[in-house]
Amino acid sequence: MDEKYFPEQIENKWQQRWRETGVFEAKTDDPREKFYCLEMLPYPSGFLHMGHVRNYSIGDALAWFKRLQGFNVLHPIGWDSFGQPAEQAAIKRGVNPRDWTEENIAHMRGQLQRLGMSYDWSREIAAHRPDYYKWDQWFFLKMLERGLAYKKVSQVNWCPKEQTVLSNEQSSGGLCWRCGTRVEKRDLEQWFLRITDYAEQLVADMKQIDARWPDKVLKRQSDWVGRSEGAFIDFAVKDSNKKIRVFTTRIDTIFGANAIVLSAEHPLLTELLQGSALKQDVDAFAEKVKSERTPDRETGEEEKEGLNTGVLAINPFSGEILPVWVANYVLMEYGTGAVMSVPAHDERDFEFAQKYSLPIRQVIAPVSHEQMNAEPVPTTAGDASAEMKHSFTDYGVLINSGEWGGKLSKVAIAEMAAHAKKNGFGEAAVTYRIRDWGVSRQRFWGAPVPVIYCDKCGMAPVPYEQLPVMLPENAAFTGTGESPLAGVPEFVNTTCPQCHGPARRETDTMDTFVDSSWYFFRYLDPHNDAAPFDTRMAKQWTPVDQYIGGDSHAVMHLIYTRFWTKFMRDIGLVPFDEPVKSLLTQGMVTNRIEGTDEWKAMSKSLGNGVDPDEMIAAFGADATRLFVLFAAPVENELRWSESGIEGAVRFLRRVYTMVWRWRERLSQPGQIEPSDVESSPEGRALRRKTHQTIAKITSDFEQLHLNTSVAALMELFNQVAEFNADPATAPAEDVFAVREALEALVIMLAPFSPHIAEEMWEGLGHTGGLLQDVARWPVADPELARREELEIPIQVNGKLRSRVIAAPDVSEEDLRTSALADERVRALIQGREVVKVIVVPRRLVNVVIR
Repeated sequence: MDEKYFPEQIENKWQQRWRETGVFEAKTDDPREKFYCLEMLPYPSGFLHMGHVRNYSIGDALAWFKRLQGFNVLHPIGWDSFGQPAEQAAIKRGVNPRDWTEENIAHMRGQLQRLGMSYDWSREIAAHRPDYYKWDQWFFLKMLERGLAYKKVSQVNWCPKEQTVLSNEQSSGGLCWRCGTRVEKRDLEQWFLRITDYAEQLVADMKQIDARWPDKVLKRQSDWVGRSEGAFIDFAVKDSNKKIRVFTTRIDTIFGANAIVLSAEHPLLTELLQGSALKQDVDAFAEKVKSERTPDRETGEEEKEGLNTGVLAINPFSGEILPVWVANYVLMEYGTGAVMSVPAHDERDFEFAQKYSLPIRQVIAPVSHEQMNAEPVPTTAGDASAEMKHSFTDYGVLINSGEWGGKLSKVAIAEMAAHAKKNGFGEAAVTYRIRDWGVSRQRFWGAPVPVIYCDKCGMAPVPYEQLPVMLPENAAFTGTGESPLAGVPEFVNTTCPQCHGPARRETDTMDTFVDSSWYFFRYLDPHNDAAPFDTRMAKQWTPVDQYIGGDSHAVMHLIYTRFWTKFMRDIGLVPFDEPVKSLLTQGMVTNRIEGTDEWKAMSKSLGNGVDPDEMIAAFGADATRLFVLFAAPVENELRWSESGIEGAVRFLRRVYTMVWRWRERLSQPGQIEPSDVESSPEGRALRRKTHQTIAKITSDFEQLHLNTSVAALMELFNQVAEFNADPATAPAEDVFAVREALEALVIMLAPFSPHIAEEMWEGLGHTGGLLQDVARWPVADPELARREELEIPIQVNGKLRSRVIAAPDVSEEDLRTSALADERVRALIQGREVVKVIVVPRRLVNVVIR
């Protein structure tokens, strides 16, 4: 340990030591309790920014904490390395996407290593390498065998800029999730994964994780799956054999229906308008709605627009003839893409009816809480004759509803669904908003779909023994929308595995979210060439104990990976339902956009990114990591500040200097044991602060309150500094108190700034490093951590009458108040005049009476 703190020298030393000893490599034969700590793997865009550093620093701090607690920690890293940016680079710059990706990985790996991240690099994976995407293809074939993968012509979401298909999740709000371009609709033959088969499980199994996943993530997933209980009802089209099936959660309001409203994308629309004079106008309106799909349309906030199609339908309950409209507020993604409009009891329908002067008929009347739970309901409930100023959306009692009048909503809903089923025009049902996952992509840089087409045999899966279907070395990137693989004859032309005649390969590749849906299982067994992973490894290491990543993945990656895990369970690879026990979504790192007062998430395109290599060169990796963990709670936005990182450097330098001052005295043999210690008041205060800090930081770490942990370390250091003992002359009991405080401080600093912690630990006389020496996370002694209390004698007219317990820093006023409130003293002074109260601070209170 040198006298001066030189971050670069110390960090290079310990990074080399860690590489040589393999101290971060997880061992499968280690009998200790496991802990799987994981951050979302990065896309190798070329450079890390401080948002990445924050994400990985959070995970690394937790991994260090758990290792020091004695856990066998798995903390791997890899690369989500397939995707559109590599292909765009190939188009724009004429580079090979494979070379571009490997160069970026090499640079970003170096950045992570310079930051000192404690990854098990022996388990590194990359999605673009054949030994990984072979298993993407293996999983696809398993799904194909079970009917979960299928191909059909479908209207898909098409990004004209990226020239590729997007899933519903990737085009939420009508915009491409990557570039923000407005999405178009196209009819294409596409591969889908039947995620809808798992929709109920995706909702029901949330109860297994709801205690340790953010509420906002679970709500977004629940909303996206969109489970709704209700009923299907068939409305016969007048003068036709067609029927319009609607889904409703409020069948009890059906007597208030004033229209049937279709989505602009509804497949029946064209058929219903055959021969209609209004067909041209309705088609034009529908196309306009489809082209103007916006986020407001999905949330229902867009101004309601509609057009009467001239088609009529029949209410199967009342026999009433209803007009059929098409409108922009009805979505094909919800229910059946058709709704019954009941403006008296639905806010959107009410707004629509008012705009187009449609009739509004109340059929549910409010009832009191007592009436809601009573049977039968009084017939006087509600008044349907008054003009409605707004919709009434609560449950209540049915009125103007034929034989169901007077029944409570909850009763009528069940009875009316049963009536519909009995009479053949409907049934109770559960629907989901989520749609099957479209995984076809017209790209080169992705895992090829392992399917072959033969004119004689039709579609055939690639035999397992022929996996992986390898990407060719290169392809012509035209940017026209057709898969580049279609222009590579040596890839396309193959042999049918059934008849051995000429055949063609599928030229679509898979959505990159396939790669990231199961990657953390491959970390368990990354070199296995016979299976995606050994099931014994899955039982040992998974589920993931702590997952850390951005909130933006709430409804894509995190839904897909839950689905994928349930499929792996069903084919016997894992024995559980959910892949992740605990989830943290960290806040963004933002920086001011130059020339403005606007703060945005760091981005190369906005010019407000900060290169971590520059921060490491200027301040050191330890200070960089310490700052991003101290500056804000991990869930909150962090505003970048170089003055803040300078403060982190000053703190580390002060701690280093303190350890240097004490290193010789603390490394001497023959140190006293805790049982021998009779500390001075100052020594007792330091020991109390040490154990209070241990207790606080241990508790904070379990909740990932890392900023308050750093603050507690700073407070402990300040107390050591205020102790101000001379290392050369301090008595043994004070030396013990300092040793205990500094060793605890160094160990607890390690998760935040590991290089300097290792160096100081060595300076204190220990060998082998924190994770190979006897160092363990300190354990707080509750007795030592307890706040010191004083027993203060209370006198009345100079005679001892009672005692009160007070804190050492109690004020004179508080002592006076406590003394006069004491039960024994109150009894003695009752009816007497208190002349004065004499307070001797920390020693005595004397109440003078007459």
